[in-house]
Amino acid sequence: MRIYRHYAEIPDSRRGGVVALGNFDGLHIGHQAVIGGAIRHARELGRASGVMTFEPHPRTLFVPDSPPFRLTPFRIKARLIEAMGVDYLLMQHFDRAFASHSAESFVDEVLVGGLGVSSVVVGYDFAFGQGRGGSLALLQERAQQGQFGLITVGAQCAADGRTYSSQLIRQSLVDGHPENAFGLLGRAWEIEGRVEPGDARGRLIGFPTANVDLADYLRPKVGVYAVRAGVDRGGATEWHDAVANLGHRPTFVKKDLVLEAHLFGFDGDLYGRHLRVALHRYLRAERKFDGIEQLKTQIALDCQEARAFFAAAKSIEAVVR
Repeated sequence: MRIYRHYAEIPDSRRGGVVALGNFDGLHIGHQAVIGGAIRHARELGRASGVMTFEPHPRTLFVPDSPPFRLTPFRIKARLIEAMGVDYLLMQHFDRAFASHSAESFVDEVLVGGLGVSSVVVGYDFAFGQGRGGSLALLQERAQQGQFGLITVGAQCAADGRTYSSQLIRQSLVDGHPENAFGLLGRAWEIEGRVEPGDARGRLIGFPTANVDLADYLRPKVGVYAVRAGVDRGGATEWHDAVANLGHRPTFVKKDLVLEAHLFGFDGDLYGRHLRVALHRYLRAERKFDGIEQLKTQIALDCQEARAFFAAAKSIEAVVR
């Protein structure tokens, strides 16, 4: 998959493709339906399949002081889209100049002039152009004029009737229900980052941890989680069951928010390497302990609970298979 940062960079070999449009933050099951529709239609036509999304997220530009909210920053979003089999990804740089495109100029200059689309695929609630002034009605009008084909993907709903949405995923994580986010995403939600040096207290008390900066990721509920931690092995990911604390470490009178993961059965140096931390189950709230020994006892119990959770999950998976 090739990645481009501006619609003017699209080479002639990629023009005339079928392009899915959207922010796709989270790349949940609804988003997957839109992108999957573009891939299938492109194959039917024998054309390139593309995804056009925006970076940074438009909310970052228009509401710069908003709390962190991203579900899938650039690196993760690109990896997930590539895994779907898309030919190219246009991660359009979103700034004031691009935001000033009217809905009409977005269609004329970007879709038709820049990408030369043969068809576009969008979700039922897609809006675009300055002030989000463009809607499906304009795309339908241009499609009827023969400028390009249009495929609209309706709302995708879970078994309980809820419509898949990024906001619903965010709320699930803020409430401490990563298993609900799993159901909406079709996978565990991940935080990924470079392992940074910490205070080394974990190693001193027998539970070494890898610290990952949260950057602009959404802040899930503070507490202890059963997680799976993926160690970058140069193109492959080595997964370990783990337990992680997302919090302020009140026992040590700290205030900054840190994600610390303790990997079961791992013995090595992770400093400077990329680590993927996938949240599976919220175990308990963070709390202040009276001393190191009390903390060690609780961490041992957390590890035991996380191990039991993953053992049960693997048993269920084996039965299903």
